[in-house]
Amino acid sequence: MTSDPTKKKPTQEHPLANILINVLIPVLALSYLSKDAAMQAEPKFWHIGPLKALFVALAFPISYGVWFFVKTRKLNFFSGLGLFSVLLTGGLTLFLWNKDGTIKEHAALLFGLKEASIPFVLGIAIIASHWSKTPLLRTFLYNDSIFDIPKIENKVGELGRETDYGKVLLNATILFAVSFFLSTLMNLGIAMWFLGDLDHAAANAREIYNEKVAKITGWGFLMIGVPIMVFLYITLKKLLAGLRRITGLSDDELMMPR
Repeated sequence: MTSDPTKKKPTQEHPLANILINVLIPVLALSYLSKDAAMQAEPKFWHIGPLKALFVALAFPISYGVWFFVKTRKLNFFSGLGLFSVLLTGGLTLFLWNKDGTIKEHAALLFGLKEASIPFVLGIAIIASHWSKTPLLRTFLYNDSIFDIPKIENKVGELGRETDYGKVLLNATILFAVSFFLSTLMNLGIAMWFLGDLDHAAANAREIYNEKVAKITGWGFLMIGVPIMVFLYITLKKLLAGLRRITGLSDDELMMPR
């Protein structure tokens, strides 16, 4: 069946816009807007305080997620995950802030568990979805924008290698899920590292908390994103090797032309 060339392709997220709005702007907002003007020797007009800075930081990813949904009339998986993470961060932050300006004890552990929960649940979901009609491996990696799946599955059917095909996909699924479990541990570790020495009773505890959350977000993007990309590459190479073995097709035949 040939595709209709007149059919409009679905709107895709621009990766740079995603990073800018969901990561960089919130980091800058928490880093530079959190200072309380009343506590500064030389206050600046952008010193709006920790609470307003938090709302500014949350406004950008929330607005982006809503805009994408309105424009496409679909829930984008990555936008939805990012939006959920931002809302969870905001809710936990408001819970951790005391009315007197101090921060609740064990903030580091609670924030670390929050940070760890999303990649952990996602890793479990990736494995569990393997037996569903919509495996998440196909959302992240094994999809028809990268692989010529109809050709692969036709060849698998011709050779009667369905069982082997299933094992190749399961192995790739588990390997990719491992990257999220690694991210779980790193998320927890980064949060404990930056928030572990927070003075909960300090007069500017909220301000310091926001600055440390900004560091967690910034460093986390680098230290967690890079391992996931490495595992994604390893998973791709292992998946290609397995598909070559059971189909006899070359890499160029397995993948969509560029």
